[in-house]
Amino acid sequence: MNHSNIVGGSTAKRVMNCPGSVALVQKMPPQPSNKYADEGTLLHNVIAEIVMTDKHPEEFLHTKYNDEILTLDLIDNKLVPALAALDVIDPNKEMEIEAETRVGFGDLLPGVFGSTDLIGRIGSRAVVLDWKFGDGVAVEVEENPQLMFYAAAAMRTEETKWAFKDVEEIEMVIVQPPQVKRWVTTPARIAQFEKDLVKAVKLAQQPNAELKTGDHCRWCAAKPICPQMTGAVDRALKTQVEAIDVQTLGAYLVNADMLEDWIKDLRALAHQILDSGASVPGYKLVAKRGTRQWVDEFEAIEWLQRQNVDPFKSETISPAQAEKELKKRKLALPDDLVVSVSSGTTLASADDPRPAVLQISSHLRGAFFKLQ
Repeated sequence: MNHSNIVGGSTAKRVMNCPGSVALVQKMPPQPSNKYADEGTLLHNVIAEIVMTDKHPEEFLHTKYNDEILTLDLIDNKLVPALAALDVIDPNKEMEIEAETRVGFGDLLPGVFGSTDLIGRIGSRAVVLDWKFGDGVAVEVEENPQLMFYAAAAMRTEETKWAFKDVEEIEMVIVQPPQVKRWVTTPARIAQFEKDLVKAVKLAQQPNAELKTGDHCRWCAAKPICPQMTGAVDRALKTQVEAIDVQTLGAYLVNADMLEDWIKDLRALAHQILDSGASVPGYKLVAKRGTRQWVDEFEAIEWLQRQNVDPFKSETISPAQAEKELKKRKLALPDDLVVSVSSGTTLASADDPRPAVLQISSHLRGAFFKLQ
């Protein structure tokens, strides 16, 4: 489900701390998906259907999202522990549930919306739950801006406002298998959060809205072009290391992760621009080191079997593995059985001796490498 390009649950913390980031992020190209994002979407889609239909997780085995497939390992290590969390929160199975619902602020904040993982109601308590299937940074639940955003938006959305009618408490839940984190707050706290959010969105719409660095920068797509971040890098480059005492060095190390993230995202942005066919002055894409592959796997299998070399392990052995076996028999591997194929592209300076990669379609790229 699409999210608001102004502010959503996952960006609420950033926008409220750095209103100027909204305009910067909108200048950035769309972020490409990746294996981890696709796996997370797959798990969210499946668990939403499970909680709304009471189907068993194994019924969704081999479900796909893009190139990611639901495996038994994902079921056992992600879905089963996540579903077990519901038994902790709702042991008597009393909770009314609505899963994967778009929630927004209507006329209060036009164009601001997000997607809740689960909204529920048990007695006089509303529940706002978010599944976190990533293995990376642990997410804290207390005063979590993402959950408070969802609660505030859900209270103004027709499909979900029933869960908050006359409630005395609102429970926020982060399920990040195997952990379950819970925090109970009040409708008054959510009302105050909404006021702060409205203020931040209005500030973001002003020219020259304030930019401010902090831990909210970690997932910001605009880090490569942010004046605050580039200024931090410039200052770091100009600092004379010899003049830094250990106390100052310790203070600088606090910002090291932020600078490293900025550098990583800057390189990724340049790679994305070059990969699209546009140019970045002074840089180009070159092929990564090639790894040898079989030109025709079936032909290679037949040839190796004629040489009494077993070509099979868990999969067809690689040219390097075959070559090792052939050397024991004092045989050479024919050149026409293998081809060197690069695993992708990498960023290099314009004076790098390697040739620039032609920007051709993925269907033609394999044939291009065979012709090299």
